[in-house]
Amino acid sequence: MGTGELTRESPSTGLEGTELQPGAAVTASGRLSVAQMYEPATPSGPFTTAQLARLDEALTLASRETELHFSIYLGELGDEPRTGAESLHDTLGATGDDAVLIAVSPGERAVEVVTGARALQRLSDRGAKLAVMSMVASFKEGDLIGGLVSGLRMMADQAGSPPRG
Repeated sequence: MGTGELTRESPSTGLEGTELQPGAAVTASGRLSVAQMYEPATPSGPFTTAQLARLDEALTLASRETELHFSIYLGELGDEPRTGAESLHDTLGATGDDAVLIAVSPGERAVEVVTGARALQRLSDRGAKLAVMSMVASFKEGDLIGGLVSGLRMMADQAGSPPRG
């Protein structure tokens, strides 16, 4: 065996003399095994996987630092963007009081921030407006993800840490 001698004949596969494509092999049992390249599906949304990871990290950090529930909606809000954003916020149910929803509708050129009752005590309208102005400036430059991330950071800074007592 050490010199490469054949110790037993493999069963007939019907493939003798056939040139196999790269990545194909005949197994010891006589089965044809073919390796194929796996290509993962690309995201169909406006963001790459890396951008989604960056946005997820910003959402997680903002929520962890402030103990408020930050969320982002990207899509159409309807004829009345504010009403559409408020109805989305209403779907949050009991957690809505501690929630901040950033709703962005690029097609309608609308950005709405909706805060719950307790979140409003910590994130003023003025603070939210400043964050929206920063986001809009980034959006105008074509940087959607950068605008969302910087807006989240600004709102988290404005809200600060939760009061202890």
